[in-house]
Amino acid sequence: MSHDDFAAEPIKGLPELPPKGEEILWQGRPETWALAREALSILWIAGYFVVLTLWRFVTVVDQMPLDLAIAAAIPFLILGAISCGLLWIVAFVQARSTVYTLTNRRVAMRIGSALTVTLNMPFTRIATADLSLRRDGTGTIALKPDGSVRLSYLVCWPHVRPWHFQTQPALRCIPDSEKVAALLTDAAETRVSTPRIERRPAPQVMAAE
Repeated sequence: MSHDDFAAEPIKGLPELPPKGEEILWQGRPETWALAREALSILWIAGYFVVLTLWRFVTVVDQMPLDLAIAAAIPFLILGAISCGLLWIVAFVQARSTVYTLTNRRVAMRIGSALTVTLNMPFTRIATADLSLRRDGTGTIALKPDGSVRLSYLVCWPHVRPWHFQTQPALRCIPDSEKVAALLTDAAETRVSTPRIERRPAPQVMAAE
């Protein structure tokens, strides 16, 4: 029997309906291959096993016939293929379980395959946003929170900016990242520049007796 783990979501990627006045501008998810390459280093792993295979072949080729030397090196290629296949599966599951949402007020990130959480980043709590663009058009938009926000790196991984001490949630390896970054910039500037009017009770004036 089929079951949808996210059937309780009133809108895909959001745990509840957006409040009045909030509009969804964009939704997306990581591109699987780009996530495997950038977050899981699949190309480095593949290269490592290629080097092991060549090393094994070179060390035995002068001690046995060529066909046996090739056969002795092939298991390293098989192990490398299995490892890369597992990494690709992890990237696929992570990408399919992720939904990034950009509204006119915030960035929401539904992330996690085993433990699913939703991060809400209002524009007023984002200090800076940085775009890292790749040649294939995919890119990562890292969101640096202001000092009032503390996030766990392990909970957010792999949807974080790598090699930074402060945890910075990131829209990782998304297609058309330049267009999304432009939408984010325009929405954030509009939101932050909009004045907020707070209602306060008027001070009571005591009548003179």
